[in-house]
Order: sequence, then structure tokens, then C-alpha cells
Amino acid sequence: VTSLFFFLFFFISCRSIISRRFFCIVGTLYLYRCITMYVTTLPVPGMHFKCSPKLFGDWESHLRRIMKLIAGGGLSITGSHNMCGDYLYSGHTVILTLTYLFIKEYSPRRLWWYHWLCWALSMVGMFCILLAHDHYTVDVVVAYYITTRLFWWYHTMANQQVLKEASQTNLLARVWWYKPFQYFEKNVQGIVPRSYHWPFPWPALHRGRQVKYSRLVNDT
Repeated sequence: VTSLFFFLFFFISCRSIISRRFFCIVGTLYLYRCITMYVTTLPVPGMHFKCSPKLFGDWESHLRRIMKLIAGGGLSITGSHNMCGDYLYSGHTVILTLTYLFIKEYSPRRLWWYHWLCWALSMVGMFCILLAHDHYTVDVVVAYYITTRLFWWYHTMANQQVLKEASQTNLLARVWWYKPFQYFEKNVQGIVPRSYHWPFPWPALHRGRQVKYSRLVNDT
């Protein structure tokens, strides 16, 4: 699903606007995940996990572990993910859910079969996470719930110009990330169109007016 999202992102016109929204949402979700992992540590969900022992006061060993984790991309297949406790909530479910939501939001409505395909792939991915005993069911459920709500919340505010201005009646402006939201959306006035173009100057498949990728103004 992530590969399909980046393939779609490659051809969409307003890449800068969509990328700002994507990284803002995913950054917020992983910040929330840092908090939930810190306050709630669950035991390993499967016997196949090999956890590294805890280190106390040895900052050099801590630094080596951090460098190994970064170098291996934090993947189990590279042997760099040998830390345990990062379960609540599932980061894989966050990415699977978020990429599907972006695909459905910014791809043409007529591609309903494409939306259903991405939805099915996301569901299969979540099922495989549970089947492999890499996460508890609560990890996946909480990740899905938080991701969908934050995505709908953000896009409701982004698509309504009145919600981009703080006021006594705008209770959504009380969220802690409202100021960054205003900064990212200050040049966007209106709903982002589902328009696509060929990203290279060759071959010239379509010649027309240039589209500004980072700014959207509603002419109405």
C-alpha cells in the first residue's frame, strides 16, 4: 500500500501540499506513539522475539545500539530491531492505514476498484501483523482508531476556511498542534483538487499552464 501511495504521489499535481499534510500527521502519530510506549510497556507478544538485555549507566553501549538501529533501518530482517517494548501502538498499522486514507482522499473517485484494492491490502497487512504475533490486537485497534480520527480531524479543518482561524466558537483550535497546522495550511485556500500531470519535461504529454505545487488559491 505504501508503494502504491508513493506511485500516486509521483504524479499528483499538489505534491508539496500533500507532503506537508502527510508528514505533519505521521509525525504527530509517532509522537503520540512515543508517549504510549513510554507510559505502557507490554511483554513480548510472541516467543520468537530475541530481546537485548537492559543496559544501566553504559552510555557507550547505548550509543552503539542507537547507531545499529539507525543503520539497519530498525528492521528485524537486518538484525537491527532487537529492542522490545515498542508495541502500543502499532507503527506498521499507522502507515498501512494512513497511506490508504491518503490514496482514497487524493485519487479520482472513478478509481473505486483501486480504493478497494488498497483497502484490502491494508486489511491483509494488519491481519498478517497479528498472525505473525508481532503485536497485540489492542495495538492494531488503537493505531487504527487514532490514525483515522487524526486524519479526518486534520482534513476537516483543512477543507473549511473558517476552521483555520482561531475564535471563541472554534473549539478545534484548542488542540496543541493548531499553530503548526495554521503554518502548513496558510497558503491553501480551498479543497486540494485531484489533478495529475507528467512530472518530467519529456516527453511532453501535456502542455498547459504551470501549477504551483505549494500554494492553492480558491478563485471563487
